Amino acid sequence: MLLDTASLYFRAYFGVPDSVRAPDGTPVNAVRGLLDFITRLVQDHHPDDLVACMDADWRPHWRVELIPSYKAHRVAVETAEGVPDEEEVPDTLAPQVPVIEAVLDALGIARVGVAGYEADDVIGTLAAAAPGPVDIVTGDRDLFQLVDDKRGVRVLYPRKGVGDCDAVDEELIRTKYGVRADQYADFAALRGDASDGLPGVKGIGEKTAAQLITEYGDLAGVRAAAVDRTSRLTPAKRRGIVEAAEYLDVAPKVVRVAQDVPMPAFDPALPAEALHPETVDELATRWGLGSSLTRLLATLGR
Repeated sequence: MLLDTASLYFRAYFGVPDSVRAPDGTPVNAVRGLLDFITRLVQDHHPDDLVACMDADWRPHWRVELIPSYKAHRVAVETAEGVPDEEEVPDTLAPQVPVIEAVLDALGIARVGVAGYEADDVIGTLAAAAPGPVDIVTGDRDLFQLVDDKRGVRVLYPRKGVGDCDAVDEELIRTKYGVRADQYADFAALRGDASDGLPGVKGIGEKTAAQLITEYGDLAGVRAAAVDRTSRLTPAKRRGIVEAAEYLDVAPKVVRVAQDVPMPAFDPALPAEALHPETVDELATRWGLGSSLTRLLATLGR
């Protein structure tokens, strides 16, 4: 099981009241919410391995070089090249992230981030290398491109809490979006995504993007059709695709999840007990993690 950790703690932050606080009054709603999520996921799906995948760089420079607008609207502070830009994060969430990391480390739950890459890229690399079935837990549709029925790779996409997830397989993607899972990245590049600062092609929305990818097979086929005067493309679609050539030259590399990230050594096995129990106790007391931590520890020990 691969967790898109930031996706889940953002969801926890907005889903759990900020009245959930530590003894000193510091909000810990994201911390406790994430621990509750992990407990429920382990109870429901019984993974042998579990990895909390992290954004060591939420806006990698190599993606920004290709498309400068990539996530630009979410930048709080720009930094020097080689140093990740600071992301705009709610004031009461940012201090909770180090607590989340400390708790995961004390429990012995593998936490993996790689400099220059997003959590999506870590997930893509681990999913590609995994010998057995993989559940990817994320609220990010971009990871639908990794779904592969033959290899048992699916996405658990939370609707509300993680106890209410869509199990995304190839059939669901085909039914909902009209494309195959292996076409999803090309479809997403063509459609664009305002939440990631990807403009897409003017005049081509989700339904049209799906129709074009289905008819012409992939993005290369769509672009070939745009310059083929005998193709059935309308003049407006043809013009939009041709005029978006510069964007379409680089969009696939930005949208596609990397699957060759150099990974550090780590143990993905789900722990049966806390790796550092004294540290866990200290964190539980300092941050008032209460039943959220107790339930997770009990679940790990089953």
